[in-house]
Amino acid sequence: MRKKDQKQMPLMDVNIDHPRAAELKRISQILDKHPTINDMVLQDLTHGVKNRNTGAEGMSAEQVVRATFVKQWEGCSYEDLSFHIVDSRSYRNFCRIGMADKGFKKSALCKNIKALSAQTWESINRILVAYGQQRKIEKGRQSRMDCTVVSSNIHDPYDSELLWDSVRVLTRMLNQTKEKFAGFKVPFTDHTRRAKRRMLGVMNAKNEKERNKRYKDLLKITHKTVNYAKGAAAFLDSNYVADLLAYGICEKFKEMIELTERVIDQTERRIVHGESVPASEKIVSIFEPHTDIIVKDRRDTLFGHKVCLNIGQSNLITDCLITEGNPKDSNLTIAMLDRHKLIYGHYPLKVAFDGGFASKDNLKLAKGRGVKDVCFSKKCGLEVEDMCRSEYVYKRLRRFRAGVESGISWVKRCFGFAKCTWKSLRSFKSYVWASIVSANLVTLARAEISRT
Repeated sequence: MRKKDQKQMPLMDVNIDHPRAAELKRISQILDKHPTINDMVLQDLTHGVKNRNTGAEGMSAEQVVRATFVKQWEGCSYEDLSFHIVDSRSYRNFCRIGMADKGFKKSALCKNIKALSAQTWESINRILVAYGQQRKIEKGRQSRMDCTVVSSNIHDPYDSELLWDSVRVLTRMLNQTKEKFAGFKVPFTDHTRRAKRRMLGVMNAKNEKERNKRYKDLLKITHKTVNYAKGAAAFLDSNYVADLLAYGICEKFKEMIELTERVIDQTERRIVHGESVPASEKIVSIFEPHTDIIVKDRRDTLFGHKVCLNIGQSNLITDCLITEGNPKDSNLTIAMLDRHKLIYGHYPLKVAFDGGFASKDNLKLAKGRGVKDVCFSKKCGLEVEDMCRSEYVYKRLRRFRAGVESGISWVKRCFGFAKCTWKSLRSFKSYVWASIVSANLVTLARAEISRT
C-alpha cells in the first residue's frame, strides 16, 4: 500500500544494492591487501617531521589515498569532497570515517592530498600492475601505446593578456608589501586600469596599426611596473636581511620579474621586430610557467604536457611517461618498451603503436628486443611481413590499437585526465599519476567483479 509520507525512518542501515557500492567494496579490498601503499604515503605525509608521535591527529595515510580516489572519480572540488565523504554512507565507510567522526575540512584534504609526490603515485601504480599480473587480469604479453596531452589550467596565452597578468600581479605584490612594511618607501604608480584598457584595446583593435600602437603602450606600462618591482626587491634585500617574511616576498618578486621579462621579450620580438618566436622559447603562463606548447598534426595547439601511455588488453594503464617539451612519438618507442620490461621483467610478445611511432630503426630495435609482432597503425613505408607474422596478425593488432583511444577518452572524461587543476609542475605530475591510479583501481575492481 502506498503512503502519503514516511512516518518513521528505519533504525538500522541496510546494505546498498548498487554497482558503484560493489565497486567501492572491491577497491577497498584491493587496497587492504597492499599495506605497503600506506607505508609509502605515510613517508610523504611525515616528510620533515622529527617526531610522528606528537601534534594533532590528522588524516591517516589510508584515508588520504582513499579520499584522493573519491576526488578523482567524482571530479569534484575540495569543498565538495569534504561534503561527499561525510554525507555519503558509502564514501564514509570507504574512507574509514566513523559515524561519530566529523570528517575533514577542505583545507586539510588539500594539504594532505597535495603532499603525495608523483614518485609515490607511480610506485602505487606499479603495485597495482603487479597485482593485476598476479590475478591474471593483465599479463603484459600484449600492449598498445599512444600519446595524449594533459592540459594545464591556464587561459588562452595571448601576449596582451600575459602582459596584463604581469602588471596586475606585480602591482598587487607592491601594494601588499607597502601594507606589511611600515618603512617601505619605494615610490610606484598603479597602472592596472590603464594596462587593462590597453589589453582590451589590443583584443578588439580594428587593424594591425592600431593593435601595434596599443601593444607598445602596454609594453611601456609593463616596463615601468617591472622597474617598480626591482626597486621593491632591492629595498627588501638591503633593509630586511634577517626578516624571513621579507626574504620570501623578495624571492617572489625576483621570480615574477624574471617571468615578466620573458613575456616582454617574446612580445617585443613578435610585435616590434616582426620575429617568429620558436615555441621552445615562449612562456604561455606566468602562473604555470612549466607549461609546454604541444602542436598535434598541425591542426590543434594544446598547452600542457605530452603524456605517453602504455595500456594493456584489460584496459589497465601499466605505465605513463610525462615528457618535457614536444618530442616526436618515434623518439619514445624504445623508451616505452624498455620501461615495459622494467615493470614486467620481459618485453611484450605483441605490441601496437600509433602511426607516429613508426620508423625502420624502431622496428629493428623492437625486433631485436624479442618482440614478435610490431604493429604501427600507419605503415610509413614498412612492409607488413617485416612487422608481423601475417596480414591477419597485423589487422588484428591494428584493431587492438584502436581500443586505446576509448581507454584514454574514459580516463579523461571520468577521472579528470583532460586538464590538471593543480598548480606547479610537481603537482601536475602527481595529478596525472593520481588519475591513472584511480582509473586502474576501477579497472581491477570491475575485472574481479565480472569473474564472480
